[in-house]
Amino acid sequence: MKLIVGLGNPGAEYEHNRHNAGFDTIDLLAEEMGARYWKTECGALTAKVSYNGEDLILAKPQSYMNCSGGPVKQLLSVYGLKPADLVVIHDELDIDPGTIRVKFGGGLAGHNGLKSIADKTGTKDWMRVRVGIGRPPGRMAVADWVLSTPRKEAMEEFSAGCDLALQAVIYLLANGLDKTQQRYNTK
Repeated sequence: MKLIVGLGNPGAEYEHNRHNAGFDTIDLLAEEMGARYWKTECGALTAKVSYNGEDLILAKPQSYMNCSGGPVKQLLSVYGLKPADLVVIHDELDIDPGTIRVKFGGGLAGHNGLKSIADKTGTKDWMRVRVGIGRPPGRMAVADWVLSTPRKEAMEEFSAGCDLALQAVIYLLANGLDKTQQRYNTK
């Protein structure tokens, strides 16, 4: 069993903004995997699916990005999972829009959602699918950039990145980390 968590902020005002790349990707996964029912548990919206013979929990923490660790830790505990069973999908400033990177462990790159998960689980060792959103233009504040909704061509790149993240998660489940990195980290 794996716990696949998409990071984002709940509420209509945050829908499809850059910081919600994780939520958008989880929604694509849910559609692809035939999730029919969402419920609230452990401070997250969850859907249970079986995909290619593996039981998965898709989750979108409802505690806002900076406090994602609490729901993630609770879900791991309730389902008897370890951080190694966790896949976190999140936005990444240091990756170009429309591209992704997959990794296990490593630094947190100033991402408060990741910091919260690391604090609550006591480790940085889990899988990550990083959806590129790029850096803000000019002197725009990072917070304003990540909480804004891409427009026109930028939305096409953002959507392409979320779709690529969907494909990478499916490939990761079937083929493991090394092959997934070889396939998706070179583009």
